[in-house]
Amino acid sequence: MSTSKYTFTILFLFPLFTLAQQKMTLENCYALVNKNYPTAKQITLLQQKSDYEVNALQTGKLPKIDLNAQGTYQNQVTTIPNPFLEPLNKDQYKATLDVNQLLYNGGMIDANSKLKEAQTKTQQQQVEVNLYQLKSKINQLFFSILLLQERNDLLIAKQNQLESKIKEVKSGIQFGAILPASEKVLEAENLKIKQQLSEIQYDKKKLFENLSSLTYSNISETTILEKPIIATETNTTINRPELKYFDLQDQQIEASKSILTKNNLPKINAFGIAGYGNPGLNMIDNSFQPIFMVGLRANWNVFDWNKSKSEAEALSVSADIIATEKETFLLNNNIQLQEINAEIKKSEANIATDTDIIPLREYVEKSASSQLKNGVITASEYLTEFTNLYEAKNSQKIHEIQLELAKANYQVVKGAP
Repeated sequence: MSTSKYTFTILFLFPLFTLAQQKMTLENCYALVNKNYPTAKQITLLQQKSDYEVNALQTGKLPKIDLNAQGTYQNQVTTIPNPFLEPLNKDQYKATLDVNQLLYNGGMIDANSKLKEAQTKTQQQQVEVNLYQLKSKINQLFFSILLLQERNDLLIAKQNQLESKIKEVKSGIQFGAILPASEKVLEAENLKIKQQLSEIQYDKKKLFENLSSLTYSNISETTILEKPIIATETNTTINRPELKYFDLQDQQIEASKSILTKNNLPKINAFGIAGYGNPGLNMIDNSFQPIFMVGLRANWNVFDWNKSKSEAEALSVSADIIATEKETFLLNNNIQLQEINAEIKKSEANIATDTDIIPLREYVEKSASSQLKNGVITASEYLTEFTNLYEAKNSQKIHEIQLELAKANYQVVKGAP
């Protein structure tokens, strides 16, 4: 093959190689959920909805303009016993332009706008809470795949060592030092490993599909998940989005109380009427006349039968309910942290024991390997120690993944940024 053809082949295969070596971190998965999950779109949509509603409320400060027209016929009209006055027409007509301008309502419009903004922030935070709760599902999928990756690598190492041992056994059989059946025992174990590797690939494929669905992205089953390094923090300060949600609910209640205090304040409007009618404002002038009127209108509800007081007490009870929900949340959250912390300590203890067990298993396996080579033990006896070694290594990997999963869950429950 010429140099140019060789170069072309390398360039052609490079993107495929890059794709096959795609890597992803736990933080990447979190970010994909926050970006792609359908619920995340509600944050922007809620803000747009709030902006429209606040704009609609603010129009209450602008003049209200109405165009009115009417024509009527009545069977009787007011008559005055005066021969010099013409009786009123039974058909009457009026067309007016009415203008009303709010002058004072105790700041109700601004108070309602603030309440709407508080409600929107609360709803947006509820979305943040829902998205945050998906982190636990991400953790479970991510570390399940990570465990399969570790098991896959371990099985490949086991397979390589076993195939090397099979070659050694074949040589021993040729020289009559090892029974022929020994090769069959090891070959059967090798097929079992191939079967386990195949099962892992199918399990990984299913988990990657679930992770792709949850993150609304296409994550290839060839993607390598990077094992995160998560520090165990002694700081137990809770920083969960639920706490901000409770605070925003309190702010929403305070905004509602502010409306109640303004609801019974006087309301003053200026108004003007201009038009044309028959009769006009002079009812005894039986002809079309211009109409013009300006004035002020005041309204004050001085007694509402304690309606505002009852509503304020209901809001106070709502605040108490929120306080109990927050207290319950913190209690359950602390219990979760204690349980996860116990899991972390148990996994650390298991790993420490694994560290002691594996060298012992390696020593026994090496000794059994030597005995098999010299025909002292059978392949089945060797396989027992060989399997014990890799079961110990597999247990160590499981405990390591369990530790990292517990640490990740601890961070999620604690609300680490």
